[in-house]
Amino acid sequence: MALADLALSRSRLHKIGDDRATPGLLERVLGEPSTVILRVLDGRARLRDGDGPPVLHLLGGDEAVGLLDRLGGPAAAAAGGADPLAGPVPVLLGRFPEGGPRAGAAVVALLGGPDEGPDGTVGGTTARGRWSDLREVGALLDDTDAGALTEAVALEHWHRTHRRCPRCGGPTRPSAAGHERVCDADGSTHHPRHDPAVIMTVSGPDDRLLLGHQGRWPEGRFSAFAGFVEPGESLEQAVARELWEEAGVRVSAAEYLGSQPWPFPASLMLAFHVTTEDEHARPDGTEITETRWFTREGLADAVAGGEVTLPPSVSVARRLVERWFGTEIRQEGVWR
Repeated sequence: MALADLALSRSRLHKIGDDRATPGLLERVLGEPSTVILRVLDGRARLRDGDGPPVLHLLGGDEAVGLLDRLGGPAAAAAGGADPLAGPVPVLLGRFPEGGPRAGAAVVALLGGPDEGPDGTVGGTTARGRWSDLREVGALLDDTDAGALTEAVALEHWHRTHRRCPRCGGPTRPSAAGHERVCDADGSTHHPRHDPAVIMTVSGPDDRLLLGHQGRWPEGRFSAFAGFVEPGESLEQAVARELWEEAGVRVSAAEYLGSQPWPFPASLMLAFHVTTEDEHARPDGTEITETRWFTREGLADAVAGGEVTLPPSVSVARRLVERWFGTEIRQEGVWR
């Protein structure tokens, strides 16, 4: 059974309604009265005030006009402000789907740039709303908000770390409505990067679950095994190599279960469940310092007693563990 409704794989924005290469597209979209703006600073976005599940505070109407005025108007904001290297970088995320109160309205993310004082202070709670990050609220947002914030966080990091051309070192500028960067010195075009990584739970011949503990984690944290796919390697080869390197177990069979973006900073997690005939595991002692086999009853007792902390609900790892367990696992606190 494949994993469904992964927290960061949900998005309902239409991304094909506008040709990103159209000259003046961002300026035109920012000038549309229905456009809303998602402000993202250092991976955080502002939440709407009020009780209930978290909702992104999208700037529209007078709030959007005021922010654009501080940036010099739609044309200046579309160009990245007075200093494109400093941001904020505008990105057209898409348009709201039909059938809702904002059907057809565009969502533009303004990424990075300087703090905005009382209108954009990052962290904590201000008179203008609470700021939060994707790890904290990604699993609690609705599909549209979760998809928009996931994309925005990933693109913010990419724009911040790719302001210079990898070929000649010259400055790059945003293009294609924020989905490319162009070097005017050598004419090269650069696109957001994604690093494929496999992540897998492992069950043995007696259906016990094998989890690992990394040495840099606090005591008691256990999770699935994971690692980046190396050049020239298939996903299945990466799964087998990582498990042998980290836990000393051999793969008998591997089932692909789904994928989820993990923009911390730029991974795409490809989920597997693996079976092995090996009954003993051997941590590598470097990255993985402890491995443990769990029965379902044993894992439930360890979590309930605070002996073991599992990954957060926003992660693929948690969903993989719960898939093996057979139901949701509740635990106190948040793994950050």
